[in-house]
Amino acid sequence: MTGQRRRIGILLFDGVKALDFVGPAEVFSETNLTTDAYELRFYSPTGADVTAFMGLRIGVDGAASESGPLDTAIIPGSERAPAVFDDADLQRAITDLARQARRIASICSGAFGLAATGLLDGHPATTHWKFADALASRYPRVAVDSERIFTKQGDIYTSAGVAAGIDLALSLVEDDHGAEVARSVAQHLLVYMRRSGGQSQFSAALKMPVPRTSIARAVAEYVSDDPTRATSVTELAAHVNVSPRHLTRVIRDELGVTPAAYIASLRLELAVNLLESGASIAQSASASGFGSPAALRRAFLARYRVTPSGYQQRFRSTVAPPAGELSA
Repeated sequence: MTGQRRRIGILLFDGVKALDFVGPAEVFSETNLTTDAYELRFYSPTGADVTAFMGLRIGVDGAASESGPLDTAIIPGSERAPAVFDDADLQRAITDLARQARRIASICSGAFGLAATGLLDGHPATTHWKFADALASRYPRVAVDSERIFTKQGDIYTSAGVAAGIDLALSLVEDDHGAEVARSVAQHLLVYMRRSGGQSQFSAALKMPVPRTSIARAVAEYVSDDPTRATSVTELAAHVNVSPRHLTRVIRDELGVTPAAYIASLRLELAVNLLESGASIAQSASASGFGSPAALRRAFLARYRVTPSGYQQRFRSTVAPPAGELSA
């Protein structure tokens, strides 16, 4: 494809999640500001306009069967998955685009579309963590890895939810035009080249309920105001004017964890934010209340299965560093 624009075909359908295709499309469009590298085309199963899950009506360039040769076909997801991908016309459209494309990628629950047409048989795949169990159950021939941000085997790619589509698109740009171009695009879009770790860093946080009661909120504020101060159950209970036993019961009932585990999660989130802002590992450990880089490292490995240094290294490129580099 040297010397000519790469044609990207994005399949739209009723119920499509807008962010799943808008994010990657913006990555390719941003790349065009400096390289004029991509031609974006949008298709639907029949060529008719579609309505996104949010209610937005979207025009398309034509039917998937009329796409012509493509460099890349992208299948976004839907909150109506997996049922939406049971539609025969949609499956036929996915097959049509796949036959015309050099490579094919799914975003979020779009993996159900690739799996339904047999394209993922024998391949590793990921999707948003909330869909992962259903994907594995429905399609046992697919090697589902719910921890991955995105997967690649040959010319077949899958990615996790929403923002992971941007990660994947940046990786495709890097494959096509090198790390410097991809890094420039990421900087202009104010996103990272590649986020560290896997989906557990997001699913764990999202699964923990936001504090509702005044007691739980007061604990969160107390820790956030000064993560370095002592936060035993007795001291926290005194701060919120309840007994240690009552505090433990409230936190466990509302958040499903002990006060100590909740505090550790708050401190770890702060450490992540500090690392992402450019702070050193020692600075992040000290400011977030871990006391030492070693303590922060243990917490990172336990939660994210990656070291703090490995976390920072992964932001340098969309390509994950060799496994040995993550053990430091």
